[in-house]
This record gives sequence, C-alpha cells and structure tokens, in this order.
Amino acid sequence: MKTLEGLTPFLAGGGRAQPTPEGIWHLTLPPVPRGYADAQIDDYQSLARGAFRWRPPLRLALRARASTPAPLGTLGFGFWNDPFTLSLGQGGAARRLPASPRALWFFYGSPPNDLAFAPAVRGDGWKAMSLSGPALPSLILAPAAAAALLLSRLPLLRRLVIHAAKKTIHAAEASLPTPLDEWHSYALEWHPCEARFEVDGALALVSAVVPRAPLGFVAWIDNQYATASASAGLRFGTLPTAGPQFLEISDLRIDRL
Repeated sequence: MKTLEGLTPFLAGGGRAQPTPEGIWHLTLPPVPRGYADAQIDDYQSLARGAFRWRPPLRLALRARASTPAPLGTLGFGFWNDPFTLSLGQGGAARRLPASPRALWFFYGSPPNDLAFAPAVRGDGWKAMSLSGPALPSLILAPAAAAALLLSRLPLLRRLVIHAAKKTIHAAEASLPTPLDEWHSYALEWHPCEARFEVDGALALVSAVVPRAPLGFVAWIDNQYATASASAGLRFGTLPTAGPQFLEISDLRIDRL
C-alpha cells in the first residue's frame, strides 16, 4: 500500500514540506541563525501511541537524498514511537506523556550529535538503527529521565548515569558509507523477531533487536543535536545554519508482508 495520502507535515522555524504530483516530498529548512527548525512528515500527529499504524511484518522502501553530504542537525526516515513528544526536546505536535524510545529507521546526526547505543559504532554520522527501550510507565519514566538529565551534568556522576541509561536500551546499529547528497534506494523489513536494512539492494544490517509495536512513520530534517555520552552527558540543543538544507524522498511505499 502507498502511504503518501496519509502523511501530514509538521513544520517549525520556517521549515517546508511540499509534495509534487510525481510523489516526491521536498523537506526544506531555511537558514536558521538561532532557534529550532524542522521539516517533517508523519502519519501519527493526531493519534495516541497505542493507535499508531504500523506493526510487523512489513517492508518500507523509498529513495532519498539530502542537499549536502553533511547537513547540520539530524535527518532520517523510518518508524518510531515519538517518545519525547517534544522532538528530542525542541518542538513537537502531539500532547503525549514521555515514553521509552523505540525506533527502526535510517538516522543521520552531524557533530556534536553523539548517540551511540551499540558497541564500535560512532555517535554521529549516517546509520541504520534498531532501538528498543524498556517498557516503563510514563509516570515513572518522566521523573527518572529528569533526574538523569540533571545528574549527567555533574562530572563525577556523568559516566555512571550514562552507563546506567544505556544498559536499559537494546540496540543494533551499522554505519552507512552511502553519500547523503546522492539518490539511493533504502529499504527495511520489520518482522516480529528480526529487522533487515538494505541500501541499493545490498544488506546493511540484520538485527535481532526489534522494537515493540505499534510505531508511526516519520521522515524529517531539522537543526537539532542530542548527546548521550560519558564526555558530554545528556544534552539537547540547536545548531545555527548559514544556508538552506533539504531532504528529498521519492517512491515511498510501505507494504504489509
């Protein structure tokens, strides 16, 4: 089934999301000297998490390219549970309580992004990623996350806090050598016990870590950063950009298997 008809833009800071008659989505950010900007499409803005659309088995396929090999901020596409409500702390559309992160997607983060959840994988760059957080009630998770954020700013406790937080998250990641500013084909298959990521038909990652369903589809480009490392702690922020940036997506399909 094609899902273009069910997608809704979420925009912030001058971001634009425009579809063409041929089905190509242009997600564009203007120059952003300060503050948060986002150009996003998703299919869950008005839904409660329990009503998100997607469960395994399914296959996502699309083609994509970005404006430069190394945009400032983050971009990506795939499935997640919108766990923070506030898009990694900067802005958001729905009103939901925080939740443990669950994602199955292609994700890029420029420095100083530092989100490495699997061993021997960089905290920044272009990756295939499967992420499954613990099933904690929001009323427990929210104060625990706030306490971890504050404690991670203390140098003597930072390493312990980050180590404890990462132990609760199961993840599989693989860095991708694919140039972001060229058109390439991306696909992922989500099965109940396995996830498979492909780039241009070649297998990039097979993961036995799979998030719990349901999840929602999202594609975005923004100017934010997030860190979860022993050196920087838990931090969120935005990056100033001097020129426009974009992510283009075409031939988007989600097929139930």
